[in-house]
Amino acid sequence: MNLSPEDIIKRPIALTEKATRLKADCGQVIFEVASKANKIQIKAAVEALFDVKVVNVNTLIQRGKRKRMGRRLAQRRNWKKAIVTLAPDDDIQFFEEAEE
Repeated sequence: MNLSPEDIIKRPIALTEKATRLKADCGQVIFEVASKANKIQIKAAVEALFDVKVVNVNTLIQRGKRKRMGRRLAQRRNWKKAIVTLAPDDDIQFFEEAEE
């Protein structure tokens, strides 16, 4: 199974409090990734797309929440999350962050 880096990395998770804290304190970035991708593929994709050095990759399956859809209960899809630790001198900027 050959996935391109664009297929592996779906989107960054950058707007949550936990993601902001991890980025500032530990140099870690969180991504939603393809559910079939393994840690080696995720590391290669991040290094190729963002031109950074990846030290470590942790993955987990985020279970879908049960939600009401009208009268019925439905469940959102499960998705895979990757917490990527970057080298101390590397950084990924997703938005134009104001420096004061």
